[in-house]
Amino acid sequence: TVRRDGAAQQIPAEFLVPGDVVLIEGGDVVTADLRLLEASKLQADESALTGESLPVAKRTGSIEGEPPLAERWNMLYKGTAVTRGAGAGLVVATGMGTELGAVTRLVVETDDEETPLERRLGVLGRRLVWLTLVIAGLIAVGGILRGLDPFLITETAIALAVAAVPEGLPIIATIALARGMHRMAKRHALVNRLSAVETLGATTIILTDKTGTLTENRLAVARVVTGGGEVALPGLAVPAGVVRELIETGVLCNDATMGEAGPIGDPIDAALLGFGADHGVPRPDLLTRWPETHEEAFDPDLRLMGTVHVAASETRVAVKGATDAVLGIATAEATATGDRPLDAASRARWRGLDDALAAEGLRVLALASRRGGPREQPYRDLTILGLVGIADPPRADVAEALAACRRAGIRVVMVTGDHPATALTIAKQVGLLPPQADHPPILGNLLRPPGENTPAEIDQLRRAVIVARMSPAQKLALISLHQAHGEIVGMTGDGVNDAPALARADVGIAMGQRGTEVAREAADIVLRDDAFGTIVEAIREGRVIFGNLRTFIYYLLSCNLSEIGVIAVAPAVGAPLPLLPLQILYLNLVTDVFPALALGLGEGDPAIMNRPPRGGRAPLLAQRHWWTIVGYGALLTAAVLGAQQVALRVLRAGPEGATSIAFLTLALAQLWHVFNMRATGSSLLRNAVVRNRWIWASLALCIPLVLATVYLPGLAQVLDLHEPGREGWALILGLSLAPLLLGQLGKFLLSRMRIGTRPREQDVRGKGERPKRRGTS
Repeated sequence: TVRRDGAAQQIPAEFLVPGDVVLIEGGDVVTADLRLLEASKLQADESALTGESLPVAKRTGSIEGEPPLAERWNMLYKGTAVTRGAGAGLVVATGMGTELGAVTRLVVETDDEETPLERRLGVLGRRLVWLTLVIAGLIAVGGILRGLDPFLITETAIALAVAAVPEGLPIIATIALARGMHRMAKRHALVNRLSAVETLGATTIILTDKTGTLTENRLAVARVVTGGGEVALPGLAVPAGVVRELIETGVLCNDATMGEAGPIGDPIDAALLGFGADHGVPRPDLLTRWPETHEEAFDPDLRLMGTVHVAASETRVAVKGATDAVLGIATAEATATGDRPLDAASRARWRGLDDALAAEGLRVLALASRRGGPREQPYRDLTILGLVGIADPPRADVAEALAACRRAGIRVVMVTGDHPATALTIAKQVGLLPPQADHPPILGNLLRPPGENTPAEIDQLRRAVIVARMSPAQKLALISLHQAHGEIVGMTGDGVNDAPALARADVGIAMGQRGTEVAREAADIVLRDDAFGTIVEAIREGRVIFGNLRTFIYYLLSCNLSEIGVIAVAPAVGAPLPLLPLQILYLNLVTDVFPALALGLGEGDPAIMNRPPRGGRAPLLAQRHWWTIVGYGALLTAAVLGAQQVALRVLRAGPEGATSIAFLTLALAQLWHVFNMRATGSSLLRNAVVRNRWIWASLALCIPLVLATVYLPGLAQVLDLHEPGREGWALILGLSLAPLLLGQLGKFLLSRMRIGTRPREQDVRGKGERPKRRGTS
């Protein structure tokens, strides 16, 4: 509704223009940014935009300087909701010019960057391509110089180059990520971007919003204090005396209603109504006994609300409001032994209690009542019953999830637009900070444009556990600051104000139940159950996927290196080529792909979340792992060349027979080699590889395919292979098992000597990959 030409008229929101005067009242959703011209008991819910859980009182007037969005009491913003009162505002911005539009623009302008996995795979792929081309070229030139058939050696070098490059890596990586995404969906985490699964596993720091992420995004009564002291709420089953009178007063002096899913209306009123229902004081029953005859609506100037109830000619007045306001109209206080007059000492004590509750970040209300007296004057001769502290309670699962993050070496930082005291209280309640911590949170205005913060300020921001009064742009700046120092940043949130940060972070995680549509679309992962603990499960899945991919590469490169070694070494020592081009390609198709894929689908190490993250800049394989790959490749090469020489010199099998024996030895040795991928120090028969059912399925598929190369006539003819005979098979089986047995012996010795770390599939870290110790979380 707008006021044009002195008359009120309804127009579509998209036709609003700056200069229009918009009329607003409780229940309206604001459709443009408004500067208030009139305000009568006006309050607005700005939680989606600012993160402030409680309704904000609005009034007219001017504000000096540039306060944070949450402190601009003379403005209403597009996308927020009016919870109470009425008013009129001048349109100052519409569409993308509004604060909501600015948030949307930040989301749109956020660039997509390569994920850590994409960067690693890209670097590895480029290095392997160039290395393989150089080696293949050297083999071709060397073979020609030694007098081998130029056509055959060139064809073999080309086939070797094709086989040696792990072209199946992107496919297997995609399959592993997709399977991880499926497992995450079973755990209530929906993935919008496939690569985010692995990136989450590399996360070193999580910046989490408070409202709706660490808390339930609903107000509830957290503390109750009467003249007799604080009331123990967990044991409050059937309230009586002053406590019951206080609860009934909060239920009577109330505008909320009880719906099927819970209280509906002003969040504070809903909290009082829900508190009454939980303690045997339902509003309908109470109103039946005490019908309401008059209401004094909440007045932001008086900071009071009152209702009058009459039953059988008896009058009952219920009042709630700010503590100072109630003390100003109260003349007595209720105690267990009866009412007693309020003196200066009593008033000072109530104010001290109010200050103590407010210091904990609670919204404090005083409740007062009166029996009898004039109905037309509710704000006189009242008896103060007590104080209630209202807060957005922490989610039940958060403390355990934060503890799991600490065990996994992941820092958690609260970033919120809310009040610092409120943020500090929640941080202590969920275990983000110890209860005795008293250092104040850092404020968002400490973040200045790039290059303007001092090194000391940057260090302070990097170590911060809580950053309060954050704007969307400041959240972006904090994410960029951490990313510039090598962190892999996860960001959680649910409001419109979180959307730019969700898009900028390495992994954006939105709440699915309470999250806004804007936040869900900007995020990489959406939590259907809104549980912070689901993030921990998703991080574990990401770590498992990275470990599986690393194992797959570890296995594949050692197999490929053995093929290169066989082709390179044989001519150098004067032996004939052990493998032909088609045989190399067949090995690449059968014995490389299926076991490697099976390794990529493993379930992971149960203790993987008890280790720190690998770090965003760590390579897929560190230097020591390359040396281990060379060692494995040398074992496989030696076994194949040994089989060829024994076939030629002992069994007198001839060149074709020796080639068949060399091929079968390499094929089976690569299949058995998959069991060398177990962790050093793990059980020989009870480890992640042996427990992986996909490994056994791949062997059941590949062994018949290997046997078919000599027993299926058509295939044997194409590959130029022959049945090796009984002695040949004995040689093949013996030498194909040799690399496995020697590899297991090496792992045993390393384990006994306690110097072998992990050339393993689940937790292989390179030098410098362990994150530096940072501030406590």
